[in-house]
Amino acid sequence: MRICLILLFFIVHNLSAQNVMTPEILWSLGRVQGEALSKDGKNLYYTISYYDVQKNKGNTQLYVLDIASGNSDKISDAESYAGNACFDSGGNLIYSKDGQIFHQLLQKSLGAKELEYSNLLPSPNGQWLAFSRLVKVNTPKQDLYPDLQKSSALIYDDLMFRHWNVWEDGYANHLFIGRISPDGVQMEKDILFKEPYDAPTMPDGGVEDFCWSNDSKFLAYVSVKKMGKEYAISTNSDIYLYDNLTGKTNNITEGLLGYDKNPSFSPDGRYLAWTSMARDGYESDKNDVYILDLKTNVKRKLTANWDETINQFIWSKDSKFIYASVPYRGTVQLFSISIPMQADQAVQFKQITHTEHDYSNLIGIHNQTIYCHRTDMNHAAELFAIDILSGNARQLTQVNTAIYEKLNLPTVLKKWIKTSDGKQMLSWVIYPPDFDSTKKYPSLLYCQGGPQSALSQFYSFRWNFQLMASKGYIVVAPNRRGMPGWGSAWNEQISGDWGGQCMKDYLAAIDQVSEATYIDKNRRAAVGASFGGYSVFMLAGIHKNRFKTFISHCGTYNLESWYSSTEELWFANYDLKGPYWAKKKSKSYDKHSPHKFINNWNAPILIIQGGKDYRIPDTQAFEAFTAARMHDIKARLLYIPDEGHHILKVQNGLLWQHEFYRWLKETL
Repeated sequence: MRICLILLFFIVHNLSAQNVMTPEILWSLGRVQGEALSKDGKNLYYTISYYDVQKNKGNTQLYVLDIASGNSDKISDAESYAGNACFDSGGNLIYSKDGQIFHQLLQKSLGAKELEYSNLLPSPNGQWLAFSRLVKVNTPKQDLYPDLQKSSALIYDDLMFRHWNVWEDGYANHLFIGRISPDGVQMEKDILFKEPYDAPTMPDGGVEDFCWSNDSKFLAYVSVKKMGKEYAISTNSDIYLYDNLTGKTNNITEGLLGYDKNPSFSPDGRYLAWTSMARDGYESDKNDVYILDLKTNVKRKLTANWDETINQFIWSKDSKFIYASVPYRGTVQLFSISIPMQADQAVQFKQITHTEHDYSNLIGIHNQTIYCHRTDMNHAAELFAIDILSGNARQLTQVNTAIYEKLNLPTVLKKWIKTSDGKQMLSWVIYPPDFDSTKKYPSLLYCQGGPQSALSQFYSFRWNFQLMASKGYIVVAPNRRGMPGWGSAWNEQISGDWGGQCMKDYLAAIDQVSEATYIDKNRRAAVGASFGGYSVFMLAGIHKNRFKTFISHCGTYNLESWYSSTEELWFANYDLKGPYWAKKKSKSYDKHSPHKFINNWNAPILIIQGGKDYRIPDTQAFEAFTAARMHDIKARLLYIPDEGHHILKVQNGLLWQHEFYRWLKETL
């Protein structure tokens, strides 16, 4: 495999003195992202991102894998970014290169140099290219004071004035369609002309937010066509069908009140499928799959009688099945879902994969083979081919194999925990390399974010269990209440009960794992981010001396002040069951707000916060740190002004890791 041989040699050479994961090795790993499968099924396109510590930035390049031979070759030569692989009508590669449209066969850019092009998607007939671009739709700095041009003031009359990690600046993400020719992309038209809405949706929407019909006449796209306060309290995205000939737009999910996303036309052109949540304002509702019969205009919820939630799906080539990645029993597995031919025909669900891995990012399908990512807690994503009939997985890329072969890996085991209400709960337990049951080990209770996100066989580059265990800690990671993969009731229980049963689940897990003779009960810590950070704050007030130290990253500390400073208020409204000023005040504000338990705090705590986190604003960290120190509790505040909810820059990420383990070394 001919990729980055010099870089791999350098990394492996420098591993000679080390045999366990370190923060530096973790950041040296190539991050693989599947892009596209060629139309003939022979080649798989993917990117690898590497990060340069000195430059403090990443570099993403595009590769092609010959599936039959296993050989990979680098395609792009840009210094910063190449990706978003797609094809024209002749199967020729088109990709994004530093914000431009690059045609491999023509060896030229098809776009105007002064403009940017994102999320490229050619039409099936090869005549049109859909893409997105930021467009000025309004101005938050009103032109009321032309004589004060140096003023930096922004003026807002309504919510949502900031979102995740950016302030509302008057720009919206808009979809464009342009005609493809050898001379470039021409006749551009903004299909949301003058509309102040995002499509793809912000901040996370991409090319999965829109798709072409097989005859290239229609473009289906996702948008939340709401503004101001209405937008801040609603998750009601819809799927719109844009007629490329007439310019007319039709809302095909009107009446469906929650998130409608991921539109995809069936290969035979008969159906349009998408994922849908039933309730407006509930961002973690069960994600169902709908299909619309384009001939009869009849909708059907395929997963109505199935109690699992869908992450992503793709169509089979004969349009008789949908293949989906599904959080399932502490992992993410692939399932097939049959398409009924008659209205009274039952939908069949069949599990394809069964191993303790996560199968995600479904790239394409050819000859009964699904191409996707696979991860586990010891291995970052690589590309795999999954046989649909047998479920067997074949590894296609070996981007990080040479590094992992030099490392002594932790052991990951399952432990079933009996909860306080008599349920059985899976906990992943990760043991250090060369684990010795005759020794005593410190342990980390890992508290997952979300709150309703799966604790599966994912591989994180920050909350990395492999690294934690390699540092000598036993990691306890419970699938507590509020996680998908265990049915709707288990997933939904946490809403309105953040500090209740979930906390009991955590304590049951650490108590029962600590019954083992190799756990040092005097050296236990609780760590987590986002809702996990909230959980750490909450546990600090109710743990009854179980934990010796705590680490909270971007956690909610005071539910009342958080409600008044966060941005997506639908989340707070649903999970806290309303605002704190409601006449019938939710129990969350008195019973489940960590600041109410500050007088019980009695152990050291590290508080980490990003300055650009507007989901959980930095005042939450400041309040917690101030309260801890005023109670004479050993505390440390790690504040990173240029990061948001997540730590994305290389040097900030490395510093985060070093401070994380420095704190544990000091206090545990």
